[in-house]
Amino acid sequence: VQLQASGGGLVQAGGSLRLSCAASGRTFSSYVMGWFRQAPGKEREFVAAINLSGSSLHYADSVKGRFTISRDNAKNTVYLQMNSLKPEDTAVYYCAAGFGVVASGTERKYDYWGQGTLVTVSS
Repeated sequence: VQLQASGGGLVQAGGSLRLSCAASGRTFSSYVMGWFRQAPGKEREFVAAINLSGSSLHYADSVKGRFTISRDNAKNTVYLQMNSLKPEDTAVYYCAAGFGVVASGTERKYDYWGQGTLVTVSS
């Protein structure tokens, strides 16, 4: 499966952005989907994950209550709605797809990765 992330940009602190990740292929609903991010000079970290049906969500503590992950299996797309953005949310955001049933926060559980989209939050 090929993944194409979009929606990044420059936003002021307190603002919102919605990231999208479009997947190719006809088996999108067979993949657990996740969002990860990598800030400058830091390792990539987990942000959010969603299971096959969208009934189970998993978030990093740093984004709970501010970010929402969702998916539309008919459109082969996963979304990340980001509200109340902070400067520390600045990073390249990657979407990922993995085989399985659990919305995992572990990178090695994911088999396919998109190219990333840059989110910059100014103070």
